[in-house]
Amino acid sequence: MSLLPFMKKKEAAPVGVDPKVEAFLKDYSIEVMPRTAEKVESFKELLPAGTRVYIAHIEGTPIEDMVATAKRVADEGYKVMPHFPARIIKDEATLADWIARYQGEAGVDQALLLAGGVATPHGKFDSSMQLLESGLFGKAGFKRLHVAGHPEGNKDIDPDGSDKNVMDALRWKAKFAETSDAQMALATQFAFEAGPIIKWADSLKAAGIDIPIHIGIAGPAKLQTLIKFAIACGVGPSLKVLQKRAMDVTKLLLPYEPNQILTELAAHKAANPDFNITHVHFFPLGGIKTNATWAISHGGASAVPALQS
Repeated sequence: MSLLPFMKKKEAAPVGVDPKVEAFLKDYSIEVMPRTAEKVESFKELLPAGTRVYIAHIEGTPIEDMVATAKRVADEGYKVMPHFPARIIKDEATLADWIARYQGEAGVDQALLLAGGVATPHGKFDSSMQLLESGLFGKAGFKRLHVAGHPEGNKDIDPDGSDKNVMDALRWKAKFAETSDAQMALATQFAFEAGPIIKWADSLKAAGIDIPIHIGIAGPAKLQTLIKFAIACGVGPSLKVLQKRAMDVTKLLLPYEPNQILTELAAHKAANPDFNITHVHFFPLGGIKTNATWAISHGGASAVPALQS
């Protein structure tokens, strides 16, 4: 059944929706890949108008496929934010070519810059900082640049388990943000416990890193699927939330939903309006249709402009 008739109207959230969660989900974003986007007949039936759609660039995906997906999503009325993984970009000429293609064919003016999960760089770039230093996004007039955040640390960056290198990089990016014309934000890896996320976000502000945070949230998915992705993505201590759930036979076969973590984060945001987590970014690990439908049912469609006929 199409969700479009429901989403055409500017209505109150569905009955039973927590107003704090509804407010917290306002202007949420979601991630797709070219191969997952192919399975969606119409994004207009799934996502509120103007939703920011990240397009993940996995090693081996041709730039032609990335740009085609960006164009298709933009043509349906969405803000497109493609990934630029530094370690798969050979050189500045390649970076400039990608930027020109995205702009020329899909009207892209925002990007997520990250190192990428490749162990050995394909060329001169190793980090998102090098992409920023190239100056090419500024020359192209990009209006928004996001960089990666790691609420539970990143052992690829800090093998000793500390957060020294991660924090040094964030301080550098915060300084860069002060001189850039583009709006900047941190788009984070997903985690499963609100308390440590809140502590991490507060620690950034205390360190003078006042970049808005778009918190990564894993969308509804089978528990086994979620654990597999969490391990592959290096999710840290909060993985125990899933492992504990897996030990409960009554919950093992039930899909995971991010109700608890979003409820706790939303309540904290409502009580602390200056909290530096400003948006939710969904990783649709159980499928974009499943995630989008869940978001709508929890108020994610009621706080944004209605779809146009």
